[in-house]
Amino acid sequence: MSGEARPGGEAGGGGEARAVVLTEFGRPLELWKLPVPAAPEGGMIVAGRYGGICGTDLHLAQGHLEVPTPLVLGHEGLGTVHELDPGAATDVNGTPLRVGDQVMWASSIACGACVPCRIHREPTLCENRRTYGVNRPTDQEPGLSGSWAEYICLRAGTTVVKVPDGVDPVAAMAFACAGPTMVHALHERRPVRVGETVVVQGSGPVGLAAAALAQLSGAARVILVGGPEQRLRAAAEIGIADHHLDIAGADDPGAVLAEVLALTGGRGADLVIEATGVPAAIDQGLRLARRGGSYLVVGQYTDSGDTTINPHQIVHRQLDVVGSWAFTGAHLVQYVGLLPALVARFDLARLVTTYPLEENARALADVAAGSVMKAVLAG
Repeated sequence: MSGEARPGGEAGGGGEARAVVLTEFGRPLELWKLPVPAAPEGGMIVAGRYGGICGTDLHLAQGHLEVPTPLVLGHEGLGTVHELDPGAATDVNGTPLRVGDQVMWASSIACGACVPCRIHREPTLCENRRTYGVNRPTDQEPGLSGSWAEYICLRAGTTVVKVPDGVDPVAAMAFACAGPTMVHALHERRPVRVGETVVVQGSGPVGLAAAALAQLSGAARVILVGGPEQRLRAAAEIGIADHHLDIAGADDPGAVLAEVLALTGGRGADLVIEATGVPAAIDQGLRLARRGGSYLVVGQYTDSGDTTINPHQIVHRQLDVVGSWAFTGAHLVQYVGLLPALVARFDLARLVTTYPLEENARALADVAAGSVMKAVLAG
């Protein structure tokens, strides 16, 4: 990894900041030093405390999505205000912001002008979304445009929200991307109804966020199906979900699915949430929903390939099958607003493992191996 300064920032802020940069797909990431710009008009410079590692980041590094390079990675983060433009004096709720305040920000800015934004009222489907850590390369804009860095430049139009006093920032990072993703899914696409039985497929951050929010929403029973076993144990230890079944390590997955159905009284769940990212899980999930129930697909964020399903399972069960893509700034605001309730009920900080920026390779390897629940780079 290189520690030399590289082009791609704007002069005016003073000093340099270390940043983890994707230069070439499938190659080790590099540690660069980039100029710290001045706060842009209507925006701010934030000193990055934490940059979360999402499963999507692994796909980006391997070239599974078409993104520009070189690129400072990191689309989820939390930091402290370093410099404010006068046009960014408050957060999205109107709360005054000052240097030193802890904030989180939405990863994307929708254009507001394309057909999905203007007509379909679906900013998550914006055709021109600009996303920190995904499509803001160092050679087109201020280089510090991802959260895996000591500073990040937030443009005008970014949804910035102050973190509530008393909320542990490490705990807030546990679901920094998964939380608002599931707020979108469970608020806009298919809400959890009071008293429902919910099955969650997948025990990564998205699956745990789904289970935790289902519990807060009044689900009578939440069944978590996933693996590896240590992830399920971590969820159980902090009270996320009522039942925890390891299908990843099972010799007979069919027996695990039968146990899930037995826990629902043999009829299936009112709502099944897919949060695995594994296409083969779809056919299993369809069979876990009750007749007249719902199947909410969230985990298939990148194209991992096709799978075979029996459409009779959809028709015979009369299922509502719903997809949910990403989140908007409004969903991040809702997630941050829920943080006091989430941290009061669940010890989310226990799910997080922090790494220094220079150990990004080890952090990514641990995420890929599933040996940690939530990896976070500390700036």
